[in-house]
Amino acid sequence: MQTTKERSALMRLVRGKHTKPEMRLRKALHAAGVRFRLHDPRLPGRPDLVLPGRRLALFVHGCFWHRHEGCSRTTTPKANNAYWTHKFAENIERDMRKTNQLRQSGWDVRVVWECEILDEAALGEIVRAVVATPKASR
Repeated sequence: MQTTKERSALMRLVRGKHTKPEMRLRKALHAAGVRFRLHDPRLPGRPDLVLPGRRLALFVHGCFWHRHEGCSRTTTPKANNAYWTHKFAENIERDMRKTNQLRQSGWDVRVVWECEILDEAALGEIVRAVVATPKASR
């Protein structure tokens, strides 16, 4: 069993940007000739990938932190259950709020789940869908 200090030290190592799933998606999109911006601070929620010409914002969500429904990675720690339940509910509410703000501003918003990026076939489908997204009319 981990102590509170050990758990805190471990959680500090969790990154919000440039994660392995994000890097894998970026590499696949770049190889397909898709160019994008990263973590645009001018947009609500700072989407992980932004394709301004297509008005497309992509969020790469970790299944654990953002509660991917039905995914085996969506577990809840047994210790301090009330804290985690509250934390996850806040994450979900924030994700919905930021997505709605982007959509109201005319952006197409897509969430790409960590487990999808790890599946080679699913990653290929994601890349094809992004490539097929038409350019935004100006």
